[in-house]
Amino acid sequence: MKHLTLILLICLTTSFQAAARTDSPDSVTRILAIGNSFSEDALDYHFHKLCEAAGKKVIVGNLYIGGCPIDRHWLNARTDSAAYRFRRIGLDGATIEAHNVKLSDALGSDSWNFVSFQQASGVSGDYSSFSKLPELIRYVSDRTPDDTEFVWHQTWAYSPDSDHGEFPKYNRDQQTMYNAIIAACSEAIKDNPQLKRIVPSGTAVQIARHESGDFNLTRDGYHLSLLLGRYIASCAWFEALIGESVIGNSYIPYGMTEAQAKLAQEAAHAAMAATRH
Repeated sequence: MKHLTLILLICLTTSFQAAARTDSPDSVTRILAIGNSFSEDALDYHFHKLCEAAGKKVIVGNLYIGGCPIDRHWLNARTDSAAYRFRRIGLDGATIEAHNVKLSDALGSDSWNFVSFQQASGVSGDYSSFSKLPELIRYVSDRTPDDTEFVWHQTWAYSPDSDHGEFPKYNRDQQTMYNAIIAACSEAIKDNPQLKRIVPSGTAVQIARHESGDFNLTRDGYHLSLLLGRYIASCAWFEALIGESVIGNSYIPYGMTEAQAKLAQEAAHAAMAATRH
């Protein structure tokens, strides 16, 4: 199994490096998420197809550990731990996956245009848990090109009936949790000027909840629903990183109505407008 993992990682890295040699950085946007299941929800399913429908070339890398907080990402960086599942979606939309990958190897595998950071959902509204974010940003900065832009992924609040173990710290109230996430995001941006953009997935989801009257939009109380929830977050990523309005994008996932797609796109657009103010 170790030999298979090594072969997969070599193939993955070679594929990244080949893309870096043959594609102009002006025509391909390369995005790496240092995340967990919430970056998986937002990036791994609908984002690439939204970009393809808009004629945009993207490569998406996602470093995944379920429920991983900033402290653990920093520990993995400091110890150069081979702790991640590394999933890469290439220009053609095909996915390659490797396991037992180091953060340092993923950072060095391509010339990333964007690298995103986020906090584990349960403590996403607790700014005291962000103490290692400056060190993590510094580590990533030392291993990426000078023009790589750092991004904060603002995640979403839980459903009102969520049984997640961290929900009680927000009085089991969705709006309280959302307000705490927004406040922590603001502090992170203020204290870490290297973070140049916010991807407002959480705000997009919250707007869609209010507009639709469905205050869930999750599949288990905290992970986004497979169709509409994930699509909303992907629309927010599209506007934030591609820099174009997602309204009218022709990609609508199979099983989604045009009204649902319109709701998602408009929620993401409104979230981006709110973020700019």
